[in-house]
Amino acid sequence: MNKIVVITGAGAGVGRATADEFARAGYDVVLLSRDPERLERAASYAREQGVRALPIPTDVADAAAVEAAADQAERELGPIDVWVNVAMATVFSPVSKLTPEEIERGTQVTYLGQVHGMMSALKRMRTRDRGVIVNVGSALAYRSVPLQSVYCGAKAAIRGFTDSLRSEIIHDKLNVRLTMVDLPAVNTPQFDWALNKMGRRPQPVPPIFEPEVPARAIRFAAEHDRRNVWVGYPTVQAILGNRIAPALLDRYLAKSGYSGQLTQEPKPDDAPSNLFEPVKGDYGSHGRFDKRSKPRSIQMFTDRHRTAFWGLAAILAILGLHRLARRFDV
Repeated sequence: MNKIVVITGAGAGVGRATADEFARAGYDVVLLSRDPERLERAASYAREQGVRALPIPTDVADAAAVEAAADQAERELGPIDVWVNVAMATVFSPVSKLTPEEIERGTQVTYLGQVHGMMSALKRMRTRDRGVIVNVGSALAYRSVPLQSVYCGAKAAIRGFTDSLRSEIIHDKLNVRLTMVDLPAVNTPQFDWALNKMGRRPQPVPPIFEPEVPARAIRFAAEHDRRNVWVGYPTVQAILGNRIAPALLDRYLAKSGYSGQLTQEPKPDDAPSNLFEPVKGDYGSHGRFDKRSKPRSIQMFTDRHRTAFWGLAAILAILGLHRLARRFDV
């Protein structure tokens, strides 16, 4: 029998790429997302790989809906082996222009969506004393940037909840593994459909990676005993740099954090927003930045040679911060 994986946010972006990755590796896939048509396209691709696929339209902000999806998955396919929390929502806006409703909704999807997934997965894995939960985090959980306070806050909260739960799992001597994969900038459709109050089209801060890069890292984390996986050197640099000189990065991002996240293209008048309702359309895993995105990273090498790499990365982070300080005179 194939192993069974549940993936939230599976209709597009990193979630869709992750669903494809697990399907190609021979896993049966349970696909959770809001848009039924995109879920069915993801399921069709998985079935072409010779595995079972179960698409379940689900808003992960709704705890009861996530729990019902977990019940349906085990009833129709069997015991869940791996649960991957990917679903997210963000807003490009300064805090002064956000509404409480926008903050609440973004937090419900990005933070509570992962909490709901962890709770439903652990409830079932605890009884069998086996399973893996993979939470998808971000470098922005460690080093926040302007214009994405909702997303940064939610990702930091995920990190805190994950660490608490991991200690509880160890205390209870459960054979359930909890891991977190922290991502760099990724070429996904979120930069076309996220709520945007900036008047210009947003972009991921270069260097940008194709979604297949984190998808491979997520499967690696599910299949190997790792507490954390940091994907790509930019993630390593952001995390270690913030540990070394957070005040310097505060001032650097105050100067460059706006322009780095915005293109010179004006935001279309009919630009969609997926914060409260799913955006219709034939979106897949990729966004509009294929020409600028990297299809590979050194993530797999670094995770297998961690001691040497982290030492080198710390040195490079220090040197990079020194260059920034000289360049921007901060």
